[in-house]
Amino acid sequence: MNDALHKALLPQGLRDLLPPAAEAEAEAVSRLIAVLTSYGYERVKPPLVEFEDNLLSGAGAAMAHETFRLMDPISQRMIGLRADMTPQVARIAAARLAHAPRPLRLCYSGQVMRVRGSDIRPERQIGQVGAELIGSAEIAADIEVLSVASEALTGLGIVGLSVDLTLPTLVPALCRAAGIEGEQLETLRRALDHKDAGGVAASGGKAAGVLQKLLAAAGPADAALKAIAALKLPAEAAEERARLADVAARLAQASPRVVVTIDPVENRGFEYHTGVSFSFFARGVAGELGRGGRYRTGGDGGGGGGEDATGFTLYTDTVLEATPAHRTAPRLYVPADANLAAAARWRAQGYVTVAGLAPVDDAEAEARRLGCDHHLSGEKIISLG
Repeated sequence: MNDALHKALLPQGLRDLLPPAAEAEAEAVSRLIAVLTSYGYERVKPPLVEFEDNLLSGAGAAMAHETFRLMDPISQRMIGLRADMTPQVARIAAARLAHAPRPLRLCYSGQVMRVRGSDIRPERQIGQVGAELIGSAEIAADIEVLSVASEALTGLGIVGLSVDLTLPTLVPALCRAAGIEGEQLETLRRALDHKDAGGVAASGGKAAGVLQKLLAAAGPADAALKAIAALKLPAEAAEERARLADVAARLAQASPRVVVTIDPVENRGFEYHTGVSFSFFARGVAGELGRGGRYRTGGDGGGGGGEDATGFTLYTDTVLEATPAHRTAPRLYVPADANLAAAARWRAQGYVTVAGLAPVDDAEAEARRLGCDHHLSGEKIISLG
């Protein structure tokens, strides 16, 4: 136990990103942000850590169990290492940009750190790229963020893109109408999260029949909406159903190449969401590319206080798994005695130049040793084949 750790050993859930993966990630982030800014989303950069009280208020309360805490030696107050950037952007909107015109469009990229990973996502440090549209309750806002996210992902060459719509407020509305609360509600919520029809029947009380039908309705959008439309729902739940149907219909028109599915009872990871929410997937890739949906920027995360908002967060590690193999620029070895002006001209044409720092007898062999696929001879390029 007293032996020195190997220098390559990292804590569980953390890793080094090496060439060319690190370059591929940086390029993907740049291209994603370029799409977001082209739609008027302005970039912000929140800090890595914040005072715990601020970081975990409002929508941030849902991330409390995933947040590292430590004592700030200067202020002697507890601070938290961000586990998600959305609550930070909500804080910026409410405080620093309180007087900016609404709707407010903001985007961001950065790293977050979580206490633990999951079976599907064991990483604890996660790269995020996202956008938030703050100050509008219009369905058009839902469609905009879904469409922008879809365009950003397909712009990376991702194929087989699908979006799974959910409505985290639907089950709570049904439970309130049926008087389900306390331990019974917790048991029911676990059964729904695990798609356990038997558990739903046992703990669903007067709402068990409807909840079982909602559970069975999950699938392609058209069939799911037809099944949900046939259900008799309380007024509050019926309003939520109508909005979900409207979003699904408009999304099909706005992004016809994206496959739309619906899971009306999914709640895991959407604890602070207050309306239509969603997850992005790609064919052949395990785990989500990203997720998002409606929420409130302040208050208790359940509709009390703050502003209406919707947005999304993309996870760069999973996005890279779905992206076609990164094509690196050709690498050109430039001997130590080469014409530097010639090398500059080739850089301007897209080559990466690797300069020799001392004369060598065999430029071709040196180029291969340094991972180059070309070398400069005079002012000409020689391909290594």
